[in-house]
Amino acid sequence: MMNRRTFLSRAVALSAATGAPRASQTISRSAIPVSGEIVAELKPFDELMLRFMERNDVPACSLAVGRKGKLVYARGFGFADAARTRPVAPDSLFRIASVSKPITAVAVLQLVQQKKVALDDPILKYIRVPVNDPRWRDVTVRHCLQHRSGMDREKSGDPIVKVRQIAQDLKVSFPVRAVDVMRWTMGRPLDHDPGTTYAYSNIGYLILGRVIEAASEETYEQYVKRSVLEPVGAKRMEIGHAVPSQRPASEVFYFDRNGSKSPSVFPPNAGAIVPTVDTGMNIDGFEAHGGWIASAADLVRFAGDFDRPEGPTLLNPESVTAMFERPAGETREVWYGCGWQVRTAGPGGRGRNTWHGGLLVPGTSTLLVRRWDGLSWATLFNTHSNPKGEFLADLIDSPLHGAADAVTHWP
Repeated sequence: MMNRRTFLSRAVALSAATGAPRASQTISRSAIPVSGEIVAELKPFDELMLRFMERNDVPACSLAVGRKGKLVYARGFGFADAARTRPVAPDSLFRIASVSKPITAVAVLQLVQQKKVALDDPILKYIRVPVNDPRWRDVTVRHCLQHRSGMDREKSGDPIVKVRQIAQDLKVSFPVRAVDVMRWTMGRPLDHDPGTTYAYSNIGYLILGRVIEAASEETYEQYVKRSVLEPVGAKRMEIGHAVPSQRPASEVFYFDRNGSKSPSVFPPNAGAIVPTVDTGMNIDGFEAHGGWIASAADLVRFAGDFDRPEGPTLLNPESVTAMFERPAGETREVWYGCGWQVRTAGPGGRGRNTWHGGLLVPGTSTLLVRRWDGLSWATLFNTHSNPKGEFLADLIDSPLHGAADAVTHWP
């Protein structure tokens, strides 16, 4: 995960011209607005978030916690707008970046259950694009889910930050669509033989978005909303937008303490130097790999479906096993299943912790966790790092486990 984050930071930094730093967002803990119902038994979470925000110069965040499939805590912290006039609400929307991947994975596995897709089907069964490297014919749905497709951004770069080159090569206009990014990538050689090497790949999940469309005969967003999100009550999620005027009123602003600037990749001012955190990133085109916006509460509703005492509603037991099982040949303590990081946990190693982080540089750091004991939580930040450059999701991970362990009675 650190390699992935380091690469993305480097890639975006190289594509952006850095402007003057913005003023600090730090305010004292007592002045940070907090919204949502006070749950006295869960005070350790309140104390942690306020202390964390003050120490790490965080302007806005949200935390939701679930237990055994039920939402028990949802609160907003800080300000949702740059003018500091609107507090973050428990249902404020944030970019969730790669936390989108577990959602895409569930959609694929649902189609497997419906026998419209098979995990070992070649992706070219569903996607009609020309390929120059014959190894693309061996890439399967499972390979894309488990990041074993043969694409490796550490070797050839991540196409999600190459949209200007993609637009030029394919002779397409801005904004560059997810399908164009995928088509450009699949016209290039793979870095490894499919199935042989784990290498985190955003494009693999863009490909899965097209598989979902082909198998469901709906758009990716339509299918996911109808079949994955609405059944668990997560009804306000949508694909995000780079252009500020196109965003929902309940979406937070994104803070870039470095004031990074980039050429816009959106009309009508494509090419003009703009804040990277806005139209300098191809947010709309991130879609199936990192494009959703959500509240922390809705993410816990999604993740908590796996922890219902009576069993999940979204997937059957066979699909749940496939989602979290260790890939063939994988020997590491932590592995990537289908859309989730996984490790054994709990007494005797009979349980498992599953999670996914998300990062957009600049402006977003997110974390979704499912713990072996039936707890789950989602925390969303409107900036990616503290003033030292440390990623917020990395910093909050262990303390959130500590806060959960400090709770002596669960409501």
